Amino acid sequence: MTDKESPEEGRAEEITASLTEHLAELRKRLMISSWAVGACFVASYSFAKDIFALLTLPLVKVMPDQSSMIFTGLAEGFFTYLKVSFLTGILLASPVIFYQLWAFISPGLYSNEKKYMFPFTFFSVIFFVGGALFGYFVVFPFAFEFFMSFNNDQIMALPSLKEYLAFSTKLLLAFGMAFELPIFIFFLAKLGIVTVEGLARNRKYFLVGAFIAAAILTPPDVVTQILMAIPLMLLYELGIIAARLTAKK
Repeated sequence: MTDKESPEEGRAEEITASLTEHLAELRKRLMISSWAVGACFVASYSFAKDIFALLTLPLVKVMPDQSSMIFTGLAEGFFTYLKVSFLTGILLASPVIFYQLWAFISPGLYSNEKKYMFPFTFFSVIFFVGGALFGYFVVFPFAFEFFMSFNNDQIMALPSLKEYLAFSTKLLLAFGMAFELPIFIFFLAKLGIVTVEGLARNRKYFLVGAFIAAAILTPPDVVTQILMAIPLMLLYELGIIAARLTAKK
């Protein structure tokens, strides 16, 4: 800072420089994550047909004999396989994505807190994939059986490829992110941002929020909403337990 430069101007330049460095670091992390997703996307496209068949299996099991999946646009089948490959690429690249996320956050942590970066990455991937698998094996059968129950002599179920992919992708990603709740709570407690007492005291508010989130993210049937709200409550309790064991003193 020169003699003619005011302290306020010096601080403004420091803030600008710091912001520029953070944006450059964020760009670097996003680029690495994008390259990882892109590589997994290319590798997945060769198996897009088999992956989509696996993705639609819970629906096919409950579809009436005369029903089948359709596409109405000329390029809809092609774009469906592209989207399936992209979704698979995100799942396969999730270890890289979560590692880049924690690597971006870690410079703001104390040295004794940075040692949790690899455990955070590992458990973030485990919980994300576990949430997606929970949605696929537990929620999908109930949801699709409910929707197929409206098939009758007057109404024939002919699900669209595009609509089914959008619906299933939304649910898989929603459950994957919802299962990150214990990791998020643990991280906040470790930084001292939240306390165990505060988490326990606000439990009733989270219960209401869990059902509101389930109503937004899941189909409009009560069973599916409960299947999301109950795991959210259990994950919240798991987060409280983790916070109690490792909360910052």
